[in-house]
Amino acid sequence: MDRIVKLIKRFLSRHIMALKWHTILISIVSWASLSWVLLDMAGEHHITRALSYGYWLIVTSSSTGYGDLYPQTTQGQYITALLVIPFGFSLFAIGFGRMGLWTVSLLQRRMRGLSKLNKENHIVLIGWRGKRTIDLLMLLVREEQASVRPRDIVLCVEANVENPMPGDVSFSKVLAFTDDKEMDKACIAKAACIIVDNPEDDATMTMALYCQQRNPGAHTIAYFKDEARGGILNNHCPNVECMPSVAIEMMAKSAADPGSSKLHHELLNVSDGETQYSINFSESNEATSFESIFMDMKRNFRATVIGISGKGDHSITINPDLASIVHPGSVLYYIADERIKNPGWQT
Repeated sequence: MDRIVKLIKRFLSRHIMALKWHTILISIVSWASLSWVLLDMAGEHHITRALSYGYWLIVTSSSTGYGDLYPQTTQGQYITALLVIPFGFSLFAIGFGRMGLWTVSLLQRRMRGLSKLNKENHIVLIGWRGKRTIDLLMLLVREEQASVRPRDIVLCVEANVENPMPGDVSFSKVLAFTDDKEMDKACIAKAACIIVDNPEDDATMTMALYCQQRNPGAHTIAYFKDEARGGILNNHCPNVECMPSVAIEMMAKSAADPGSSKLHHELLNVSDGETQYSINFSESNEATSFESIFMDMKRNFRATVIGISGKGDHSITINPDLASIVHPGSVLYYIADERIKNPGWQT
């Protein structure tokens, strides 16, 4: 008996499950047409009427059978028992089985990052560093959830891993970070922000240069363990925001001012306590004094403005004078317990 079952399974896998979609569709149309002709010849006109036939065929072949329509002649009953039900049930099972396999295959491809994405104005995180990458993704997801205009997040890796956060992050696995066709799967040319975080500075340098060439308008951020590498990159690509390792600086700062590392951690922690954010001072606003904005943010939102970056200026003025003028297009950096979505001026 076991041998017969194995033979049946082997036959199904080799012949039936290997059928192409167009073959299955042709088989269903042929079966439905032949059944209609035979039933009409048998005098089952109440079934073969245009509106009733499709409904009856699906209900009967799926073995549901509500009983509202049924063959009334002996010939019609034999046609239903020997042709409609067995062949219909088999064809529908094959069709739904293939559809299920296709759906599972699609989900697996997405989990493995093999499918081409359709994104724009999104964030692309390039590189895999284990738990560090997962922590960074969690922070990005929290930031975007609190944003006025949340952006999709795409993780792009070369490593043999699966999507660590399938519910929140899209995933793309590439063969090479500098292959145009591969990187198009992550829609790198349409990204609004690109973060390069590789274990090796050489790879980070190469990827940052590649991203600037593919998408010079994106806000590109690159992390370097060696700060000198970031300086070299900025000489060629001044628009790239280079992030050096600050571990040594933080240790020295904490030695002189105990608690500094905890303070900086709190300012970067979006899940608890006061956090540092930024907001655009829209082009539609008139130039105004820093004092006016500072007092307005403190009075209305308990927020403290700590710095300004002028339009097109990559440097930040920390703790500016109250008499300083804030021009349209500037970026304001502030500390608050949550992101301010509507500060009272148009953004």
